[in-house]
Amino acid sequence: MIRPEEQVKARARARAMLSQAGMIIRDSEAEAMEVADFGLGRLEQIGLELVVYVNTDRYCAKELVLFPGQICPEHRHPPINGQVGKEETFRCRWGEVYLYLPGPSTPNPKAKVPKDKEEQFTVWHERILMPGDQYTIPPNTPHWFQGGPQGAVVSEFSSTSDDGTDVFYDPEIQRVPSA
Repeated sequence: MIRPEEQVKARARARAMLSQAGMIIRDSEAEAMEVADFGLGRLEQIGLELVVYVNTDRYCAKELVLFPGQICPEHRHPPINGQVGKEETFRCRWGEVYLYLPGPSTPNPKAKVPKDKEEQFTVWHERILMPGDQYTIPPNTPHWFQGGPQGAVVSEFSSTSDDGTDVFYDPEIQRVPSA
């Protein structure tokens, strides 16, 4: 888990990126911003910063911030409570994001993963999202994504989000911190 002072720095950096993308984030939203290091303590490599606008039992809207080269690790949103699982649409607002999904592996992908985590990434069909591009990920679909050279700001629109039920391919990941 990351230290509180690291969270403060990450929130400020993410807020600056959101501002660069033309997003207005209120002080209360910046203070509530989630800094997810997935329990790995490697935020610069593997992590994500999230502003949640709304998350009801019907829909969810968030801003995702990825620092340059930062990875949201491979995961899927399985069926829960009789529902098919979370469907999400990513819309790139600023920077570029490399999205990986099932399909033919892309030769020479843009993303780079840490050597010690290579086995935890199984899907390599690349979609590059630039500002204005969007892509909808069906429920229960393995996927992961990485910020480009400048990082990225991505709006997420989805069905209900329940991060605690996400299935990650890396057994060391703790999506919801235990402490």
